Amino acid sequence: MVKQTSIMHTEFITLSWSGLWWSLGVGYAILILCVIGIVISENRNPLKALGWVTALLLFPVGGIILYFVFGRSIRNVRMISRRNRRKLLKHEGTQPLPKLDRELSPENRQRIRLAYSIGGANLYTGNDMRIFTDGRSFFDELFEDLKKAREYINLQFYIIASDPLGRQLRDILIERARAGVKVRVIYDYIGSFDARRRDFFQRMKENGVEVHSFFRLSFPSHVNRLNWRNHRKVVVIDGRIGYIGGMNVAERYMGSFDGGKWRDTAARITGPCVGALQYHFAVDWKFMGHDLLCDPVAGWSKDDGAEVSDATLQVLASGPNDRWGNMTLLFYKAISTARRRVWLQTPYFLPSDGLMKALESAALAGVDVRVMMPRRSDSRILTYASHSYVEECLLAGVKVYLYEAGMLHAKVLIVDNDFSTLGSTNFDFRSLEHNFEENLVMYSNEANRILAQGFEEDSKDCSKLKIAEWNRRDRRRKVQESIYRLLSPIL
Repeated sequence: MVKQTSIMHTEFITLSWSGLWWSLGVGYAILILCVIGIVISENRNPLKALGWVTALLLFPVGGIILYFVFGRSIRNVRMISRRNRRKLLKHEGTQPLPKLDRELSPENRQRIRLAYSIGGANLYTGNDMRIFTDGRSFFDELFEDLKKAREYINLQFYIIASDPLGRQLRDILIERARAGVKVRVIYDYIGSFDARRRDFFQRMKENGVEVHSFFRLSFPSHVNRLNWRNHRKVVVIDGRIGYIGGMNVAERYMGSFDGGKWRDTAARITGPCVGALQYHFAVDWKFMGHDLLCDPVAGWSKDDGAEVSDATLQVLASGPNDRWGNMTLLFYKAISTARRRVWLQTPYFLPSDGLMKALESAALAGVDVRVMMPRRSDSRILTYASHSYVEECLLAGVKVYLYEAGMLHAKVLIVDNDFSTLGSTNFDFRSLEHNFEENLVMYSNEANRILAQGFEEDSKDCSKLKIAEWNRRDRRRKVQESIYRLLSPIL
């Protein structure tokens, strides 16, 4: 009897565990199906949606973890309320888009209206600019302007490193804060992780600098923020001077690193367009839960050392919460309406299918299309993925230049003689879909000429590819490029 009771007890435990595992399996299957339903309902790019559905079906455990970390969408999430947006725009003195000057080309008038429609990018005339193509002159000028700040400094970078350059910036900001200047700093939690880990920012806080990370990560509640990075590089000083470009605060941006020369591009602005840089900083600041910034903006300010005078400018911000994909649409419009030339510099070349077709169709129509990227970027995976697009470009007549002198980190698009843009946006999926970016859009023959001159100078440090030579690279490399290209939508 005892033995029979023991057997029945064992069978009951076995059935209980069996039922438990069966229930867990059914529950998990329902969870997978619900997540697949969410992916489909978001009406994403079909290829990306199909990729996530495939991953969830084939790798249910790993797939669902990856989805919650990298796959969530925040499209159409407002960074700031309409009321606060109106308050900032009123404070900036923004007016509706004016009647456009007939001196602007029809193509530029369309581009201006597009940037205004999708991103609220107001048009500013009468700006002075300096364009920097090396880090040393850029940081020398920036640090001098920071030392002269009297009212406020609003500064944000993707990377602020705890190295000699970063410490120099930190000491300047601390000195200005002690002198009564209001100093605010935004850094990216992942991009500046090393400095954060070394208590680099804590010293700033202890000395009166307001320092905050964008999208701070914490496990497990905020782990899904990992995929959304603030890649912007902007400084506003007293509402009179603004900086924007591709340079982060790290020693390698001063011009050299282990792999050779580090090449980048940025701009210094004085004039009413500084108000746009201040506006987007204020939006980011409010998005992080802080008070609405209404710092005064000087408006007009003459720069006697400017290379470009009386420039017509817009500032276009983009991010994963955009309804339209702001920078993607602007790039597509600029390329597809080009008449004479399209010259592109980018550290990573992973274009969407639409942008790739725009480049190909422009080249096939006789436009001078040139793409410049590094032979070896700072990421081996991204180098392979970028080079997988080279053959398609060459077959369409796109001239491809590989920068041999080191790391080409510049993000510049030059179209015809009167349109150009620079900023933080790379020509890749991550910048265009997952990062918060900000670009200066220039309708200026002089700015276009200076950037084109820089492109031609960089060409001297490049190899211009030919299809026959490119196809002779070893088979192993071709396989690596093809494999990493499959990952390009999430790289």
